[in-house]
Amino acid sequence: MDNQIETALCCSDSISQTSVTISDFSDEILLNILRFIPSHDLMLNVSQVCRKLRTLCLDKSLRAHVHLHKEYTANDDAVKQLLKNLSGDIQTLNLSGCYWLAGSMVDQVTRCKALVSLDLTGCRLTSVRLSHLLTSLRSLRSLALDVGPGFDLHQLSAEGKSALARLQELKQTLLTPSYGVVPCCSALRRLHLYLEASEGWREAGGCAQLMVGQSSVPHYQNLRWFSARLAPGEVNRTLLALYLAVFSMRVPEGLTGLVLFVPGPAPPRPVAMTALMESMASTVGNTVSALQLPRTWLDGAILGRVLAHGCPSYLNVSRCSSPGFNPLHVLLSAGRDLKPLKSLNVRGCGQGPLAESCGKGEEEMDAESVKALTECCPHLIHLNLSATHYHHALPAGQDGHLCGALGRLAALCSLALPVCALAQFPPAPVNIQDSNTDHSSRSLLLGLKKSSRIGVPTYRPTTEVTVDQGEERQDRGLCIQPLLHGCPHLVELELIGAGFSSAMPRNEPAIRKDPAACRWSYNVGDGELAALGAMKFLRKLTLAHLPGVLKGTGLIELVQGCKDLCSLSLANLGSLKTMNYTQALLEALSYCTQLRDLRLEQPYFNASAAFFEALSQCHQLRRLCLVSRHGTFQPAAVASFMQSCADVIMCHMFMGGTLVACKTLQKTLLDSFSISRPALSVVIYPLLHEDLAHVIRGMPLCHLDEITLFKSRVAEEPMKQ
Repeated sequence: MDNQIETALCCSDSISQTSVTISDFSDEILLNILRFIPSHDLMLNVSQVCRKLRTLCLDKSLRAHVHLHKEYTANDDAVKQLLKNLSGDIQTLNLSGCYWLAGSMVDQVTRCKALVSLDLTGCRLTSVRLSHLLTSLRSLRSLALDVGPGFDLHQLSAEGKSALARLQELKQTLLTPSYGVVPCCSALRRLHLYLEASEGWREAGGCAQLMVGQSSVPHYQNLRWFSARLAPGEVNRTLLALYLAVFSMRVPEGLTGLVLFVPGPAPPRPVAMTALMESMASTVGNTVSALQLPRTWLDGAILGRVLAHGCPSYLNVSRCSSPGFNPLHVLLSAGRDLKPLKSLNVRGCGQGPLAESCGKGEEEMDAESVKALTECCPHLIHLNLSATHYHHALPAGQDGHLCGALGRLAALCSLALPVCALAQFPPAPVNIQDSNTDHSSRSLLLGLKKSSRIGVPTYRPTTEVTVDQGEERQDRGLCIQPLLHGCPHLVELELIGAGFSSAMPRNEPAIRKDPAACRWSYNVGDGELAALGAMKFLRKLTLAHLPGVLKGTGLIELVQGCKDLCSLSLANLGSLKTMNYTQALLEALSYCTQLRDLRLEQPYFNASAAFFEALSQCHQLRRLCLVSRHGTFQPAAVASFMQSCADVIMCHMFMGGTLVACKTLQKTLLDSFSISRPALSVVIYPLLHEDLAHVIRGMPLCHLDEITLFKSRVAEEPMKQ
């Protein structure tokens, strides 16, 4: 034994004295490392380091798939050189969201003759350029592009139309009313539509032209998947109706995916939809893999007919509940095996109005059905339960709490909950009258006394973490503990107050009045935030409308525990009349070493020099969005922050201040940093200005959809297949 120990010590000494370099790693280990490096950096820089890395960079596994989405340092010259060097090997090229690349750069894609999949979403593409591109890419089977004003299908060459006829998958972002290239795609199996046309007489006239141009209608006979996501607006609803009307000519057999996202009021259900749903449900051997319909189009009969042939892997019934129709009841009573269900969105689906009204039209979560669901669907990965209320009737420590049921979902990766679901206790009674007080004296003071506040007076100080003293309540975050232990690999979490509405608009003026918070949510504060720090794998976090947060000290412990946090969205924490967690936020930012996206929405927020100095410690930060009604900012502090954080490529600020001050700062930032940061997007504008909606339409859609506009994102999109 002594000899073995002595030998081991000798070996450890020899290892410590030997320098290990990257060239000593095996090729397999190095290839796995190189896959995490951006393609343009890999081929233009890493390959020049040494002979071994140059050889490894020639591996086809690194050259066949080039992904430049969110690679903001890839400028025109780098991309051109990359495509020149890899033109013969690239099979998949993703340039989605590369809005900063010049239109002439797209011409370089014609070098890649072996391309099978091409994503040009967000790139500048004309009809003529598309024609040249398609003529060269004879192996193309999947295409994604934007269709903007001036697009003309007739400008495509015969070779280009032949290439479109071979496509099996198409994703179109329609910035103007158009059929795009769909009429030429006779072999399509998957069609994804993003309808982003803006309101206006030109667009309305375009819809009218589509209605009479029946010679260019799309072909759907081979479709297996149809999805459409709409931006708000009547023109987009009309455009969707025109695309769906084609189904009345011929209903495709074997359609397995139908996903229609329509914000706001939905158009009347088209006649073709009934035949389409009948075909999906009646086709022999056909199982629907994904289903989402507007709330007024879905009822118990349709959902039950689809479920009769099997449970889909993605089901989105957001806001679809109505008197006599509860989607969860239909799902659980279908008598089918629900284990295939991986992603479920029941946002806003409750069991009827609350007995204690917390807001007009708001419903209470059907907790018993959710608990039954967790037993039937053990493989759920994404679950959205927001926009409802959950008020636990029993003490949080007893069995039966919602979080205890959710803790059974060991595979859960993303979850959205209402804030009141984490309340430890019911709200304290309001305006309790003292029986010993003289009624006549109360009547004399009627109207003179201040009304009782629900927030601070009823908040229990023991739920707040006192960092300096190290005090911690023993039962802090008690109700959420089963969820933390049962779902250890949770990556994305949303806690959104029921009824919350962001002040950031899309096509309408900014909201000037904040909705009332649920009374139960006042009992969710810093202690509960601190408990979330146990989620070690959390990468995306959204906290919105938490009035019970007093000083924000729980936020510090949260980010200390969640060291891999990449995306953080905070909205309306604590009081809305004054921002009372500024100091805690500044300290918390110092621990956010991996943070890439930050969205902060808070009335009366002061974007001071101290804030931007703390934010400068987030060295990985790429995108910043500030939304504050009556908020203020210091132009010199913003400029200094952008100078010190060279990787920030998006700065969107919608606060107070004059239009002149906002435009001056925006111009200063663009003039100073546009050359060194080709992807730079700076939009600084008064939140309450009447022209804000017009400014929003000019922003890159990738930033607008992913960070600038607030929305629940859990289980909003089908999982990639």
